Amino acid sequence: MKRILLALTAMLTALAAHSQDEASMKAWMDYATPGSMQKMIAMADGEWKADMTFWMAPGAPPMTTTGSCTNKMIMGGRYQESRYTSTMDGQPFEGTGILGYDNVRKVFITTWIDNMGTGVMYLEGKLDDATRTITFTGTATDAIAGKAMPVRQVVKWVDDNNQVMEMYSMANGTEFKSMELKFTRK
Repeated sequence: MKRILLALTAMLTALAAHSQDEASMKAWMDYATPGSMQKMIAMADGEWKADMTFWMAPGAPPMTTTGSCTNKMIMGGRYQESRYTSTMDGQPFEGTGILGYDNVRKVFITTWIDNMGTGVMYLEGKLDDATRTITFTGTATDAIAGKAMPVRQVVKWVDDNNQVMEMYSMANGTEFKSMELKFTRK
């Protein structure tokens, strides 16, 4: 009788472990497999012209420049890499962003690095399907204060050939629009 109970316990344990392994494998596959959100991101692949307006402080006069951006999906269609080039105050400017969607957490994630600093901006956001807009929040380095500062970014797909990105920064505890980029597909 004892042997039968031990054998039954071992068999049930093995069966539970096998089921758990299958569930774990499915969870990992769902996490790793690009889906509809990655396909939506991929719609922005290609070459874009950028018209940029930025403000150094609240109420400051706007400065403008133009640039170009190349978007392409990487890592098997899981992320989109954006490479941006322009000039700012006569100096060459280049930046790289990564945009992705976390299938488990159901959140968009974006990072940004450029040649005007050594930090990484990290933001997370949710999609508003009705307006085709993702509102991101996160942090960037404030070089003057020497610490992280909150930032907000709003990305709107106007249509398949036009996008607008607005960046909001903080000054003296108040949020202000610090940048606007209007992207037009080339």
